[in-house]
Amino acid sequence: MRDAYLDIETTGLSWLDSEITVVGLYLVNGDASRLVQLIDKDITGGNLMDALRDVRTIFTYNGSRFDLPFINAALDIDMAMLFSHHDLMYDCWDCNLHGGFKAVEQQLGISRQLQGISGFDAVILWWKYKNHGDHNALDLLLKYNEEDVLNLKVLKEMLGGKQI
Repeated sequence: MRDAYLDIETTGLSWLDSEITVVGLYLVNGDASRLVQLIDKDITGGNLMDALRDVRTIFTYNGSRFDLPFINAALDIDMAMLFSHHDLMYDCWDCNLHGGFKAVEQQLGISRQLQGISGFDAVILWWKYKNHGDHNALDLLLKYNEEDVLNLKVLKEMLGGKQI
């Protein structure tokens, strides 16, 4: 059984009128790990479930309120029912770490190669790719998402003293 660190990118904040653009998964089984990123038309329920085969626990930051409901609305997959889910945001709150994921990273000294890119920038990068075929924008968006899922694992390890 393996763990999955999950983060999605979207075209907006509401699953009622926005789409998922990237599903990022960092799959970890002991010392073995693998990054999976589904983009655009590859974001299907079947592809997501294939990627999550043998996953025991899914870790997110604010996934209870954003990522998992968004996936449920878009792909009709209730991940909270199918997998053990652990939202690291609540562990952060217990440790008096508040704010979005980037703010918590800064408070804990978790580094990023990409500085100054936000979720809003991720939306702009997506539209540059979709509307203008800008593959550099897509590459940057995928790197941003990769850092999100890799840093979720770092966050979990830093919170290691907290019972999860």
